[in-house]
This record gives sequence, structure tokens and C-alpha cells, in this order.
Amino acid sequence: MTGGLTPEDARATADVFVWAAQRGVDSHGTARVPAYLELLAKGVANARPRITVESTTPAAAVLDADRAPGPVALTRAAREAVDRARTYGIATVGVRRTVHTGAIGYYVSRIAEQGLIGLGFVSGMPNMGYTGVKGAAVATSPLAVAVPLLLDMATAPIALGRIRQAKANGTPLPEGAAATADGTPTTDPDQAVMPLPLGGVKGSGMSLAFELLTSVLVGAPIFSSFHSDDPRGREHRQNALLIAVDPAAFGDPGAFTEAVDTPPRGTLKGLPAADGATGVFYPGERSAALSAERGRTGVPVAPKVWRELLARAEEFGVEPPRPLGGAG
Repeated sequence: MTGGLTPEDARATADVFVWAAQRGVDSHGTARVPAYLELLAKGVANARPRITVESTTPAAAVLDADRAPGPVALTRAAREAVDRARTYGIATVGVRRTVHTGAIGYYVSRIAEQGLIGLGFVSGMPNMGYTGVKGAAVATSPLAVAVPLLLDMATAPIALGRIRQAKANGTPLPEGAAATADGTPTTDPDQAVMPLPLGGVKGSGMSLAFELLTSVLVGAPIFSSFHSDDPRGREHRQNALLIAVDPAAFGDPGAFTEAVDTPPRGTLKGLPAADGATGVFYPGERSAALSAERGRTGVPVAPKVWRELLARAEEFGVEPPRPLGGAG
């Protein structure tokens, strides 16, 4: 089920889906397969992109994705960042003109697996409110840091995909997480059309800052063109920025790894838990535990998603995997 992608690019895309699904980020996991196939079928995503890398300085580069799916473009960008950081201590790779980056935490985790520190930022099509503005204004821009503790978050309390999932499942949304088309907060998934910014003005400002760091910096602005009179400004696209840092450039990398594993993580786990809390968790701890569990028992798939996957598998002549239990 490659949608015209090369086997290598299809595997890179599938790896991101599986990584997200195992960690409980179902909105970016297997549920994304039909959507990606649709993007490829409509030509929104380019199945055979001509990806180029431009660089005027050794520690920085710009990767032009030529509308490649995000997992294809950002997997290559992560490799580029790692290679350059090993030589120069730090490297920054901007990615322009990609299509849906997927789970940004995956790419910084790949960087961290190489013994480096990974940071990632994404900007996309405006689909979130901005404090004081009526309607969608900025994007639910995510950021991720792997040191190797993984902080993976967005500038909204929930993703747009989470709203779609709630609508499909008929479950209410959290208070203050989503809004109607005119910006009125709602918990009704049938009325919600966009997320609200995390922390109000703070989430709004972070999203705009990420647009400057990822889009304007690489000469591919999204925010201004989206809100212009040019119809091409509404064409789906995303940009990203990946940064790789080699701890060896700052001192003993072994001491750094030990310090991460012992004082911050160990000290945090040793702090007294608040009344009613189930425990004290460092960033990424619960998702890593869930990943291990789902690696043993399998990934749950919602019935609607499973039906869509079966239909697509039949369309492409692919033998679907046998479910471990009832789908969903």
C-alpha cells in the first residue's frame, strides 16, 4: 500500500505511523494511512519528489521537499542534521514545501538515538485560533526536544485530528481545547472545527514564532500567503526546522548522558507526589511505557479506521495483517 512511493519512502512513512501508534498518538498513527493515500492520489503530496539540499555554510542547510510527504522529507533532514552535527558540533536543517510532517517527536528521537540532542519545530496551514482574532488564524505548530528525554507537544492542547476522532467516537472534548468556526469555545465535537491556542496568548505567540523560524527563515512563508488574496496561499503545505547538537562539543558526552539519567530524571522521580496524583512522570515516560506494551500486545485500531484500511488494502491488492483481537 505505497500510493506510488518508492519502497524506501513507503517504509519511512510507515515507520512514523507505527512509532506514533505505539505511543498512543492515534491521530498520527494508523488512522493517517487513508488520509496520506488520498493526498498522494490527489497530487497534493508528491510520490516521486526531487528532494534537493542547499547549503551556504557547513552547519546549516535547507532541504526543499518538492511536496514530499513529511516522513520522507524529515527523515532525510534528520540524517542530514546528524551527519553535519557530528563534524561541526551543531547543525540546523530547514525543510520547506513538505506535506504533513507527521509526529515530530519521531525525528528528534532518531537524532537522539545517535547520541545527539534533537530539536524540531513545524509550521503549517492556519487551523487554530489566535487570541483576539475571529476564526482560524495560526497553525497548531508542534515542537519536540529529545535529550534523550522526549518532550513532544504542540501550541494547542489537542490536535485537529483529535477533534475528528472525538467526532467519530461521539466523545466530548476537554474544556478550553476547541472552538466553533467563530472562535466560541465548545466541548461538542460536532460543533468544534479548530483547536484553541495552549495558554491563550502564549500558545498564539509560540505558533507565530515558529512560523518565523521555519517558514520565513527558509523563504517559504505560510501565514502571510494564507491570509492574502492569492488562492495559491491556501494550497496545503508545511515547513520544519530540525536541529542536532553533539554533547561532545560542550564537554564529556558520557558525563552528559549520566547527568540526564541521574539528577534530572532520578531527582524528579524521587519528589513527593501530590495528593491524588498517580505518580511523577518525566516527559515521554508514559508514552514510552505504552509503546513497550503495545509492542507486545499490538496497537488498537478503531472499527471505522480498520474498515477504511481493509478497503484500501483490497483496492491495492494488499493482504491485510490478521488482527490480534477485535479491531478497535
